[in-house]
Amino acid sequence: MQETMLQENNGYDIVNESIGRALFKMKRQELNYNMGTKKHKTMIIILALIAVYLFWGGTYLGMKFAIESIPPFIMAGIRFILAGGILYLIYRIKGGQRPSLEEWKNPCVVGAMLLLGGNGVVAWAEQQVPSSIASVLIATVPLWIITFSCIGERRRPGIGSIIGIILGLCGISILVWNSNGTSSQTTNIWGMAAIIFAAFSWSAGSMYSRKAKMPSSPLLSTGLQMISGGILLLIAAAFHGDYRGFEPARISIHSWMAMGYLVIFGSLIAFSAYIWLLNNIEPAVASTYAFVNPIVAVFLGWLFAGEELGINALIAAVIIIVAVILITFFRDEKNEEFQRNKNIE
Repeated sequence: MQETMLQENNGYDIVNESIGRALFKMKRQELNYNMGTKKHKTMIIILALIAVYLFWGGTYLGMKFAIESIPPFIMAGIRFILAGGILYLIYRIKGGQRPSLEEWKNPCVVGAMLLLGGNGVVAWAEQQVPSSIASVLIATVPLWIITFSCIGERRRPGIGSIIGIILGLCGISILVWNSNGTSSQTTNIWGMAAIIFAAFSWSAGSMYSRKAKMPSSPLLSTGLQMISGGILLLIAAAFHGDYRGFEPARISIHSWMAMGYLVIFGSLIAFSAYIWLLNNIEPAVASTYAFVNPIVAVFLGWLFAGEELGINALIAAVIIIVAVILITFFRDEKNEEFQRNKNIE
């Protein structure tokens, strides 16, 4: 009797030990999978940020060449319709269904706020405001986004984010300020007000895109945003008088090459990366492009367009790098939880 009970206990022990080993192995595999997934996502985030930093930094120079022979609203409209059309075509080739009217609604709102209210208004305003001053005003985007986060998500920004934004604005100011302490160019008050509105519109659209119900396919969602925004920009071109005297046959080779860069790198890659970042990291971190892009633009202008590169640009670069590090690594706990739980889309 005792031997039978002992054998049964030994059997239970063996079974329990086997179950324990199996559970431990499953837990270890799950942990390894989670660590691999986290590393994979971190790498995607880094690559997406680099794309937004570098390629959007290059759009300053690209737009300078593009508008040499293409009016600004027409240029922007064609750029986004072409890019959005390519994304939509890829989506349909992969077997995607034609979007319903309901699926068009929110992407149209986002496209209007980002591309018409943001890019389009800046394109108009830069005819009256120097690009250097415009870059300072556009750099208020992270400030607007943090404000919207505080209001909409009832979350206080971390001290690192606040210090980082202040440093970023200081860095941009140093970038556009002459060594003798005066701004190099005069400004137009209405143009400045328009750029501030553009920064507000872009930030509001960025936050709205995180909350609104968008098409499940990132290709379709981003493509519809670009197509709708591009159509609105071409309509705005009519009101602005861009079609008067415009002859496509007179578009220069430099403008065509610049348009190709803007469509492929500025829209297909960088804009798509930005939309993905908005849904996978803290918006304040995604918006740090507003600090980095002017630095990239200055260096590219020096490298390809023979523009002057002063000591102020180097000082500003160091300050902006520190600002981006602060905003990126010193965030509040709620955002850390968001980033841990967000899956790759």
